[in-house]
Amino acid sequence: MPAGGPTGGHVLRGAIKAQRRRLVAASLLGMAHQGCEAMVPLVIGVIIDDAVATGSAGTMLRWLLILAAVFLVLSTCYRIGARITDGSGEEAAHRLRLQLGTRVLDPRGGADADRLPGELTSVATNDARRAGLVVTLVPYGSAALAALAISAVALLRISVPLGLLVLLGIPPLLWLGHRISRPLEQRSETEQERAAHASGVAADLVAGLRVVKGMGAEAAAVSRYRHTSQDSLAAALRAARSRAGHEGAVLALTGVFIAAIGLVGAYLAMRGSISVGDLVAAVGLAQFLLGPFQLLTYVNAEFAQGRASARRIAEVLAAPAAVEPGGAPPPDPVAGEIRLRGVALGALRGIDLDIAAGSLTGIVTRDPAAAGDLLHCLARETDPVEGVIELDGVPLADLDPDDLRRVILVAPHDADLFEASLLDNVRAGADPATTDVEPALTASAADDVARQLPDGVHTVLAERGRSLSGGQRQRVALARALAAERPVLVLHDPTTAVDTVTESRIAARLLDIRRGRTTILVTTSPALLAATDRVVVLDDGTVTADGSHAQLVAADETYRAAVLT
Repeated sequence: MPAGGPTGGHVLRGAIKAQRRRLVAASLLGMAHQGCEAMVPLVIGVIIDDAVATGSAGTMLRWLLILAAVFLVLSTCYRIGARITDGSGEEAAHRLRLQLGTRVLDPRGGADADRLPGELTSVATNDARRAGLVVTLVPYGSAALAALAISAVALLRISVPLGLLVLLGIPPLLWLGHRISRPLEQRSETEQERAAHASGVAADLVAGLRVVKGMGAEAAAVSRYRHTSQDSLAAALRAARSRAGHEGAVLALTGVFIAAIGLVGAYLAMRGSISVGDLVAAVGLAQFLLGPFQLLTYVNAEFAQGRASARRIAEVLAAPAAVEPGGAPPPDPVAGEIRLRGVALGALRGIDLDIAAGSLTGIVTRDPAAAGDLLHCLARETDPVEGVIELDGVPLADLDPDDLRRVILVAPHDADLFEASLLDNVRAGADPATTDVEPALTASAADDVARQLPDGVHTVLAERGRSLSGGQRQRVALARALAAERPVLVLHDPTTAVDTVTESRIAARLLDIRRGRTTILVTTSPALLAATDRVVVLDDGTVTADGSHAQLVAADETYRAAVLT
């Protein structure tokens, strides 16, 4: 594998190699099926010469039994071979989906860079299916090539000119078919890209449907999706036209080739070079060759589309990691002291900040970009371009992202819920064997949510928690973050959709449940900030004020504008 990561060719070769034993068995069965198919016109030719021409009933019966045995073998080989082939394709597609899922969930990140979630879903479904289908082409292609070889040998035995015509004509015919498939491959890749982008836009709009309706932006959203969908449709039609042209051109070439075989056979029979039975066998083989050629046309077209999909899969698998794992172990035990020195990333401009172990610290910024960049750095979804962040004196860049996230939990503002019970959602980040989630439910006021549901904490939530209101979803998400019991917890606007009375209760309970552990609140909520030990103000990407909530309200106009208005 090259240093830059896998290519489309590596993806396909890996998928085929993983199924090689099953493919060998399926290929042998396919070859046997095609060999028996090719024998049918030969047996019929022998019956004409040895039985019909001589009027021998015994010979006729013997050859009819042989013909029946040939049909039995070819039928059995086809059924078993097709079952193995289709199973191999499904298994290959499943393995590719697992590889994509592993890469997307890799703690180092990077796979989702510049890609909408719907695009990744399209790659993991449509592209994985098409690439998996390439695996099934190996037995089909092998069987078709075996059929051509067997037919050529049979025709050589009937007549050397006929056999040479097939042997010399097949290679250029296959080469022309491959050349004709090039535009199809390119247009198929464009089709998949446009379809994936349309899926991503659709998923994005569905996820933000409430916001779109609240803003009255339905017309703009529909216009955006219509434009994207029309682009996808145009690409699909171009690919379909290309495939139709490819299949038509190959079929025309094949028809001309088969007609040439029939004409040469008829000419030889008229001259007496071959018998009537040989002529029937030659014409039958010429007609039979249409099947292998059509199969090769299908293989060529599907392989062209499969290669395009494999390249898209390879792009995801080869996506550079957002962060690299370090070799240092996390502190043991973790005190939770956080130190930022000259941290710069995006909207952050050289932040210097010390957060004491076990403290409850508020961070206020009116710039959403600054808040997002700070959260990305603390979660180590990306590393700062300048400066360093330390946990108990150990730089975060020296820690493995997976180890770090067992110590520091960054709970984003738009946390998603799963289609599971409320209790399972809360337990998602906790150790079910040792963690009691009741304190987390109480501290987040999610116990009130449970009491309003028909089955309490065992009520199954809809996808992304859509069966709950915005405030209820926030409380369940906060309970999940608290139940994880991380030494360092970073919460981003955890109560923006919660009423003020409930928010005040949460603020008081948060102080108790997180006592002795480091908690950072990135928020502008006065109720939460009033419960903190200290508040830090970020403005224009730097620290501009530091003090208690009461002190900053009294002395800092920027703070008052951010928090109280």
